[in-house]
This record gives sequence, structure tokens and C-alpha cells, in this order.
Amino acid sequence: MALAAVGAWLRDHARALRWLQWAVVLIYAFLLIVPACLPLPDDTARMVNNLTVLAQFVFWGVWWPFVLLSMLLFGRLWCGVLCPEGALSEWAAKRGRGWPIPRWMRWGGWPFVAFALTTIYGQLVSVYQYPKAALLVLGGSTVAAVIVGFFYTRGKRARCRHLCPVNGVFALLSKLAPMHYRVDEDAWRAAAKPGRLIPIQAVDCAPLQPLRHMKGGSGCHMCGRCSGHRDAIALSWRSPDEEVVQVAATEADVWQTLLIVYGLLGVAIGAFHWTMSPWFVALKQGLAEWLVERDWMWLLDTNAPWWLLTHYPEHNDVFSWLDGTVLIGYVLATALVLGSGLLLCLALSVRLAGRWQWQRLHHLAQGLIPLVLASACFSGCRPPR
Repeated sequence: MALAAVGAWLRDHARALRWLQWAVVLIYAFLLIVPACLPLPDDTARMVNNLTVLAQFVFWGVWWPFVLLSMLLFGRLWCGVLCPEGALSEWAAKRGRGWPIPRWMRWGGWPFVAFALTTIYGQLVSVYQYPKAALLVLGGSTVAAVIVGFFYTRGKRARCRHLCPVNGVFALLSKLAPMHYRVDEDAWRAAAKPGRLIPIQAVDCAPLQPLRHMKGGSGCHMCGRCSGHRDAIALSWRSPDEEVVQVAATEADVWQTLLIVYGLLGVAIGAFHWTMSPWFVALKQGLAEWLVERDWMWLLDTNAPWWLLTHYPEHNDVFSWLDGTVLIGYVLATALVLGSGLLLCLALSVRLAGRWQWQRLHHLAQGLIPLVLASACFSGCRPPR
């Protein structure tokens, strides 16, 4: 009952939560825009005397790992209560065109594709080291959220549901949260019986969840707007393994499996590992010698703009076209090797357990979600080269 009261509090204080969201938007915009307008810090700069270093620590040392941890503890509460992109997208949708969500946006592969592309591009422009790159990647994502919100749906979060680069990651981690909004379908049907005197108000569910048949919390933004609806929805405790063991047993989400094995345990590992890899160095040097021998020097040029490849000569940090090409190839090769190896192990486990079933393969892949947390944290950092 106490937890249900928390859900009701979130519902009843929606206005205060909106103000909190706008406060987060202002802080987010300040830490993202202002450092990009300042000179790059030198080697003596510290958090206490340099805004750029402070912003880097806030984004990649505090915000990213603690948002991931919050998914395990509270579900997607960050998405529903604090996320600046979600708030801006919903705000734009209330004032926009209200177009229906097109079929291409509802494609199930976007969480995997968006995560992979954003992770690789972030490595190419060194998003974790330089404020202009952070403004480009994070700010570009925010602008995209506003544009999608302006054109599609009326007051909903279509971009959060379908196109957000971390939507798939958050959906996986929130499956382990010990709380969710439980739906009592019997109470729902009872509330719909003829003769009810109290009118039932519709719920403004921003992430467009099918409330009556909602199972688990991977798509719920935990905003509390549906709490108490039809006396059938309440914030409740659950076992952390409930959604993986029970709900996932009835699903067969191919793209979610690919996100786990090839995305979070493949692309993310490759994006973290390449700076320390002797294989990466050997491959790049071998290709450079091969190019020089054939007088193909253009791939060794370092004239790419900073928004395409890392280009900060004042800090002796410049990518050549060869660096970018090998980086992409290395990350994709790492994802292919690790992902295929994991998928093969899962397939062998399914086969050894008895008759082959694709459903069982996808269900077994959900057991790797705890490893996803560590890999996702790694994807938000990069050791110095």
C-alpha cells in the first residue's frame, strides 16, 4: 500500500514534476552548450576550476552510470520524470502537427540500429573527451527528439518509444527493477461494467503503452499518470526476476536478442576496447605501410572536420581517414566475433536442453541482462589513447 501511495503521489503532483523536468532541461542545456563555447582545458584543469571538466564528469561520471543504475532500482523513472529529451519531445508534440506514427518509425530494429550507430559515431568524434562533440551528439539527439515530437502524435513521446538510441538499453535493464505498475485486468473489467456512477477519465500515457494488457515495466516510463486508473493499476513490488522469467517466456523479440548479443555485448565492448588493443594498432600500422608502398596517401590525410572525425591538433589528437576506417572495422569485427560466439553458446544451450525452440533461445538471452549493465557503462567511457 505504501508503494501504491508513491505512485498516487506522482500522479497528483504532475505539475511539480513538470517544473522539475524543466529545471533538468536548463541544467542539461547549460552543461552542454556553455563548455562548447569555451577554450579546451589544459592538462592542469580540474573540476573545481574548469567548467568543461566538470561537465564531462557530470555527464559521463555521474549521469550515465547512475541513470543505468536507476533502471535496476526504479525502472524507467528517469524517462518519465527527469529526462530532458522526453520532456522536450512531449512539449513539442502538444504544439505540433499531430501526424500519426508512420510505419517506418514503428520498425522493431531501431533500438539496435540507433544504439550501434550512436556508439560508433561517438567514438569517431571522441564524444566523451570534447565538449563540441558532446554538443553534436547529445544536442543533435535532443533536436531530433523535438522535431519528431513536433510532427508526430499529439502530446505523446513517439521518439522515446521508437527512435531513442538508449530506449532498448533502458527497456532491458528496467526488466530487473523490483517495482512496476501492476495491472489487475479483473478490476479493469469490473470498472467498465454498466451503471458505474463515476466517469472514467482517459490516461495521458506519453510512451503509448497498452495499459489494459501491460505486462512488466520495460516500456513504462514510471511517471505515475496511470496510477489508480479504473482502480486497476498500482505501483507494486515484484521479484526482480519476474519479468525475465515469466513475461519474456511468452515473447520472441529477435531485435532485443540482437541488441543484447551484438549491440551491448559486441559493439559496446569493441568501442571500449579499441584504444587499448594491440590488434588495432598492428592492423592500422600494417594498412598504413601497405598504403605507403602503393602511394595511396589520401587515407593518411588528417583533414576531416571535427564533426566527422576527431580533429583537435592543439591537443595532438587527430584522426586520419585510415584511423576512422579501421576503428569502424574493428568495432564491427569485435561485435561480429563476440556476438556470434555468444549466440552460438546460447544455441548450444538450447539444443542440449532438449528440442530446439527459437522462443527458448530468445528467452535464454534475457539471462545476459546483468552483463548488459556493465557493458553499457563501458560504452559511456573511453580510456585515454
